[in-house]
Amino acid sequence: MRALSFWNVANCMKHPLPVHPSHLCVLRLSALGDVCNLVPTVRALQRQWPGVRITWIVGKAEHSLLSGLSGVEFVVYDKSTGLAGMREIWRALKDTRFDALLHMQQSIRASVLSLGLRSQVRIGYDKARAKDWQHWFTQHQLAPHPRAHVLESFMDFARELGVQDLTPEWGLAIPDEARREARQVSGEQDYVLISPCANPRLRNFRNWSAEGYAAVIEHLWSRHGLATVMSGGGSTHEREMGARIQALCSEGAVIDAIGGTSLKGLLALIDAARAVVAPDSGPVHMANALNTPTVGLYATTNPERAAPYRWREHVVNRYPEAVRTYLHKSPDEIVWGTRVRHPDAMSLIHADDVIAHLDALLLESRDEV
Repeated sequence: MRALSFWNVANCMKHPLPVHPSHLCVLRLSALGDVCNLVPTVRALQRQWPGVRITWIVGKAEHSLLSGLSGVEFVVYDKSTGLAGMREIWRALKDTRFDALLHMQQSIRASVLSLGLRSQVRIGYDKARAKDWQHWFTQHQLAPHPRAHVLESFMDFARELGVQDLTPEWGLAIPDEARREARQVSGEQDYVLISPCANPRLRNFRNWSAEGYAAVIEHLWSRHGLATVMSGGGSTHEREMGARIQALCSEGAVIDAIGGTSLKGLLALIDAARAVVAPDSGPVHMANALNTPTVGLYATTNPERAAPYRWREHVVNRYPEAVRTYLHKSPDEIVWGTRVRHPDAMSLIHADDVIAHLDALLLESRDEV
C-alpha cells in the first residue's frame, strides 16, 4: 500500500482544484441504481472537457451493467476479494497520478481503497452528507446541498470542478447480444416490465405485495392487452415472490424471467418495455436512464431523494404517510434520507394508485407513437 496515511490524507493542506483536468478518477463501487444516477455526472465532465480521461473504479456487478460506456476506462473491484483485491488495483495504478479523485462512495471500504491511489486532490462530500468518516479521507469537500436528490448530489462533483452544463444525459450501452436475449424472453409482443423485489438486505422492507402486483398485471392484461415480464435476480425469495404473483394471474398474462437474464439483457428488456413498475431498486433507475416510462413504488425511502429522476411525477409516494404512521413524526422532523424500516410500510401503497399512473403513462406513450 502506498505510504499515504490516514493522518496525512485528513490533515494535508488543501490543493487547488484542476482548471483543465486531463485525468480524473471516479470512485463509486455500488449500487446498480446509484451508478445509473452517477452516469450524468460523467457525461457532464466529458462535455466540459471532451478530451478528459476518466477512470472509474467500480464494483463487479455494476461494471457488468455499465460496460461499454463511451469514454470511460473501468477498473473493477470485487468486494469479495477484500484487501487482496485492493492491492491489485493499487499495483495496476501505481504509476498513475490523477488530477482529481472524486470520492463518491461513502463507505470505509471505499475510503481504504482510496488510500492507495495517487491524486493531486481528493474531493468528497461536505460534512452534512458525508458518512462513515469520509471527510477524513478527502482534502476538499463539496459545498453544502441540503435535501438533494442522489443524482444531484453526484452532479455536485462536476459543479465543484466548474462544469457549467449539468443537463442529465446517459447513453448506456446495450449490445446486440443483449437485445437478442431480451427478444428471446419477450417474443415480439408489447409488454410492461415489473421487477417486484428490491435488494434483500437486512431490514430493507421495500417490497410490495404479491396481491398488489397481481392486480396491476391483471389490469394490464384485461384493459390494455399487455403481458407483463417479471424480472429479478435468482434468489429463493425472488423466485418465490414471482411464483406467488403468477399463481394469482390469468394464464398468459405473465412471462416469468426472474433469474433468467444477464444485467445487459435486463437493460435491453427495460429499453423495449412500454413501461416499468418497481420499488426503489436498480431497475427503476435503469429505466430512468433509458427514458422508459417508470412508476416507482415508494414508502420506505423518500422519493424526493431517490425517485427515478425523469419520472418523479409518476412515483406512487406513500413515504410521508409511512413516516407519520410508523415513525410518529412529520416528514419535516426527520433527517433527510431517513428510511422507514417497518415491514408494513409498503402496504400503504394501493393497486388503484399504481394502475392510475400506469394508465396515464401508457396513454402518453401511445399518443407519442
